[in-house]
Amino acid sequence: MSYLVPTASGAEINKIYLDPVNKKRLLFTPNRAIPMSFAAIFTIFLIVSPLVTSSSLTFTGNLPTAYEILAGYNFPIGILPQGVTGYTLDKTTGEFSAFLNGSCSISEEGSYQLEYKSTIRGYISDSRLESLSGVSVKVLFFWLNIVEVIRNEDELVFSVGVASANFPIGNFSESPQCGWGLNCNDVELVTKLRSNPFVSSF
Repeated sequence: MSYLVPTASGAEINKIYLDPVNKKRLLFTPNRAIPMSFAAIFTIFLIVSPLVTSSSLTFTGNLPTAYEILAGYNFPIGILPQGVTGYTLDKTTGEFSAFLNGSCSISEEGSYQLEYKSTIRGYISDSRLESLSGVSVKVLFFWLNIVEVIRNEDELVFSVGVASANFPIGNFSESPQCGWGLNCNDVELVTKLRSNPFVSSF
C-alpha cells in the first residue's frame, strides 16, 4: 500500500509503501529510499510522548484555585466556604461555576444563616458578582437567594433583590468551614458576622 506525503519544502512528493520481500516500510523521494523500521518509529514515539504529557501536566499544575480567582477580581476568599473542589470560568464573559462536595450550611443562633448549594453559578468581573445562584440567606422565616455581591472600597454589599446589606471586608479574610452531607443543616458554626443586617433592610 502506498501513501502520498508532502515533503518539508512542499515542492516534492514522497511515497511510503510496504516492501513485500523485506517486510519494511520504505520512504521514497525522487533521489533516495530510506527504510523506516518499526524500531525507528517506536523510538520517535518514545521521544515525543513525554514532551506532550509533560506539557499537559504543567498546565494543570499551574491552574489557579477558585480562591485565587476571587482575589484576582478584587474579592476576599472568605465569600466562598472551604472545600471548593473545582470550578469553570469563561474569561471572555465572566461566567463561572464553583463546585462543592455537597450542600453546605453556616449558621449562628440569633444571627444569620447561609446555605451554599453543591454548585454555585454566576458572572464575575472586577469587584462585582452578579446573576448568582446557589447561595441563599435566611431572613426572618424565609430563605432568599443572594443574587449580587459588590465590593465598595472596604465593604461588601450583598443583595437579595428586595434588600441589601453591607459588611466590612475584614469579615471575609478567611473561608468559613461548614458541615457536609445529610446532617449538614444540623451543624452550627460561629462566624464573624454577629447580626443580620438584611432584617433591618425591610
